[in-house]
Amino acid sequence: MRTVACIVTDGFAPFEFGVACEAFGLDRTDDGIPSFDFRVVTPDPGVVESKMGFSINVDADLSFAYEADLVVVSPVPHQYWGRIDERVADVIRHAVARDAWVLSVCSGSFVVAASGVLDGRRATTHWMYAQKMKEMYPSIDVDPDVLYVQDGRIITSAGTAAGLDACLHLLRQELGAEMTNIIARRMVVPPQRDGGQAQFIANPLPATTSLSLAPVTDWMLDNLRLELTVDQLAAKAHMSPRTFARRFKADYGATPAAWLARQRIIHAQRLLEKTDLGLDRIAYESGFGSAAVLRQNFSRVLGTTPTAYRARFCCTDEATDAAAAARAGVEASVLESVA
Repeated sequence: MRTVACIVTDGFAPFEFGVACEAFGLDRTDDGIPSFDFRVVTPDPGVVESKMGFSINVDADLSFAYEADLVVVSPVPHQYWGRIDERVADVIRHAVARDAWVLSVCSGSFVVAASGVLDGRRATTHWMYAQKMKEMYPSIDVDPDVLYVQDGRIITSAGTAAGLDACLHLLRQELGAEMTNIIARRMVVPPQRDGGQAQFIANPLPATTSLSLAPVTDWMLDNLRLELTVDQLAAKAHMSPRTFARRFKADYGATPAAWLARQRIIHAQRLLEKTDLGLDRIAYESGFGSAAVLRQNFSRVLGTTPTAYRARFCCTDEATDAAAAARAGVEASVLESVA
């Protein structure tokens, strides 16, 4: 991925637009991160009004978007949902036809839906608008409970901050976990959130969550190679297993087992990128026990094999020789994760 076009139209949402600019528009080459040719485009160049009452001046028309590796679709107000600019819809259809990435933030999914490329696919949007999307586009499998959905090379995200999760998800596939973690640290956000937007419906997480589980999760991260049970973790937290499981889900948006499995995948990704350790050793260090179990989890979560992942994302001198050997025997793999 080299080129990114962010489409804005009248009524665009400033925060969500800023998410795309932050994720793909900043020069991070000082941190060793490849830069993208990022451009803001619009159907009719000139003044584009935001929904907050201020405007921006956009010089570029949609020409660049027809060739971009990624087309980002900003949200539009509900009054525009039924009358999407056909020129924007054409860009989206063209992007899908040529196998480029398409990423929408929040209600930008309505723009993507209007183009027809989501028919028969799974997608998401802000939970407040999920029912409306189901009514307007019954052929789309709308999931209101997740932070983002990837179906093929189309990514739709839930509301507002979930756009960051979707952007980081795409960056992990293009740049690898290590570089994406660097980007996330600069953004001061977690590189990967567990749970979905269901946790924010009706009963949002409290503004201040308990720090009582922090020592337990720190210990879990330090002992990924061990077989960790809820009973064992509850004992460390001085809670009953039932109370611990409930508290953990409330604080982290996932069950202890799901959170632990995700951390093991992340650790295995880092080892594949930064070391030349064999798969059996990586499986042991990350807590999967065997290379076979590691492969199963990589396939299920990331849609690729550990060997293919290393061939694509290794970025250290120690791993270069191992990656080169692996690359010779592995066909190119496209990561198609589902949250």
